[in-house]
Amino acid sequence: MRQSFTPTLVLFCLSILCLVISVTSSNRVIASEARIAVASNFNETLKLLAKNFAAETGHKITIIPGSTGKLFAQIKHGAPFDAFFSADIKRAKLLEQDGLAHPGSRFTFAIGKIILWSPDPDFIDPEAKVLKNKDYRYLALANPKLAPYGKAAQDTLEAIGLWKTLLNRIVQGENISQTYQFVKSGNAKLGFVAMSQVKKPGQTIKGSYWLVPQSLYTPVEQQAVQLKDNPTASKFLSYVQSDAAVKVIQTFGYDIHSGNENAQ
Repeated sequence: MRQSFTPTLVLFCLSILCLVISVTSSNRVIASEARIAVASNFNETLKLLAKNFAAETGHKITIIPGSTGKLFAQIKHGAPFDAFFSADIKRAKLLEQDGLAHPGSRFTFAIGKIILWSPDPDFIDPEAKVLKNKDYRYLALANPKLAPYGKAAQDTLEAIGLWKTLLNRIVQGENISQTYQFVKSGNAKLGFVAMSQVKKPGQTIKGSYWLVPQSLYTPVEQQAVQLKDNPTASKFLSYVQSDAAVKVIQTFGYDIHSGNENAQ
């Protein structure tokens, strides 16, 4: 028996089809993703921000950490990142100047601090005289050519007249995360690390440390840029500048600039 389709039935079927397509499209939006490259020092902070962002919006952020220098080189060679959180102004600005970042997307998200740190609670004195006492075999810091925190450590040692004296004791990590591991594991008795690596929300810093005066090194001003036309990346960069996100960033020991720093 041949079945005929009335106009009403056809319209009903079309409505159901449109509803299915709409729901499917909506799910794609909810499940949208952005790939964010981030300097190692900000990795843990960005993980928490991404988690909060996902809970609020349903969007997924995939994080790729590394040294600022290496990530910059990867972006220059076409790495598929949607945004970049650099540990300095220099690389973010260069990407903007080279047409690899969206004009006007660059902003300062944090001002980093370096500390001289040891897991030994009695090792580092408040004035860092331990550096001159030389009661250690290795002093760890990040590669100054790749990592802004490494450059800040070198600036500090030069400012206090110890850079050349301690060259034979220095071990360099490729990035600040590797440097932190050198010290945490005991392979280096002490080292210059990012404060954010040992300052966790709601916790006191374990071990002993010297908070390096910011007058001894160029401020580690960290900037982000958007690289691709990805709506989720755009939303995430806006979220990072929100009051809620700023409070999270500060709990990791970072300072925050007020206002727009893009002109720098």
